[in-house]
Amino acid sequence: MSDAVDALGRVLVIIPTYNEADNLPPLLDRLRVACPAVHVLVADDDSPDGTGKVADEIAGDDPHVHVLHRAGKEGLGAAYLAGFAWGLDRGYDVLVEMDGDASHQPEELPRLLTALASGADVALGSRWVPGGRIVHWPKYRELLSRGGSAYARLLLGVPVRDVTGGFRAFRRHVLESGLLTGVASQGYCFQVDLAHRAVRAGYRVAEVPITFVERRVGDSKMSREIVVEALWRVTVWGVAARLRRPAARRGRAQGRLGS
Repeated sequence: MSDAVDALGRVLVIIPTYNEADNLPPLLDRLRVACPAVHVLVADDDSPDGTGKVADEIAGDDPHVHVLHRAGKEGLGAAYLAGFAWGLDRGYDVLVEMDGDASHQPEELPRLLTALASGADVALGSRWVPGGRIVHWPKYRELLSRGGSAYARLLLGVPVRDVTGGFRAFRRHVLESGLLTGVASQGYCFQVDLAHRAVRAGYRVAEVPITFVERRVGDSKMSREIVVEALWRVTVWGVAARLRRPAARRGRAQGRLGS
């Protein structure tokens, strides 16, 4: 693992939080044991339960931990965009997304970093590839997640099994290339958007099997509004992609005729 980190340079794990005061300390403890060399940015959306204060106390004792205090709850996508900007401004070479509810196992972060060190531009932690699994999820949540990934994969033409997963690692140049320009999705659709953009841009995307464990403390942030946003945005993107294809074919045909 240390060889992978050394080869990649400076690694920043971004953890968006909203009311995760009980989950954050043990999660950071596990992460620091699993990957002692990485840095962590807690992007807290002014949590009413004092998560930001808890993060400040941890950061005061650990120079590897940093805190970004945000004005309020603006959505997962906005938190990650702010975290990416913070990390890029400070020269990190790899930026990682990780949930703050301990559903992503810090002990599996080395797998994502190893995939990058082996040549991938983006490493996606995947529940739906061989070796991936979920723990303590009700059946309806599994069906919703599998169905959402399948719908996005088919409509957008993205060859990714788990397009909605949120445990990801990006090389710096991917995020600096304009990939984030115009990103408007705020909920979990943000993950579909980034995966779609990375594939369309031609980056090498690797899926790494992970074990996803349902949170044991606190409330899930999944809501009807998040599901609806994902459904309509993916549908709009899919229709737009299909409209672009005939136009591109016509352009190529006209080019051949004019040559």
